[in-house]
Amino acid sequence: MFEWMAWTTPVTVFFSCIGLMLVGMTVWEVKSPTVLRKGFLPIETTRGDRLFIGLLSAAYVNLAFVGLSGRLAEWFSLGEDPSIWISFVFSMALLSLILNKG
Repeated sequence: MFEWMAWTTPVTVFFSCIGLMLVGMTVWEVKSPTVLRKGFLPIETTRGDRLFIGLLSAAYVNLAFVGLSGRLAEWFSLGEDPSIWISFVFSMALLSLILNKG
C-alpha cells in the first residue's frame, strides 16, 4: 500500500511526531478547552490554529530543505547532500515557537 513512498527513518519520525501531536492536542482540548489568544501572529488564534499554522510551516521548511540540499552540497563543497535531520530539527523548532509564542 505504501510502496510509492520512501519511508526512511526521518520521514517516519516526522509523521509519527505529527500523529502524536494531533492525539495530544485532542486530549488537551477535551481536558481544557482553548481560548483565543494574540501572540506574534497577526490574528487571534486558538491552540488548534497555531498547530495547523505550525504544521504548514514545518512542511514548507522540509520541502525547501529538500529542494535546496543539492545546492547546499555544491555551495559548501560537501561530498553528499546534507542530512534531512537538519531540516527535521529546524522544522520542529519552528513548530514549537509557533505553538508557544504565536
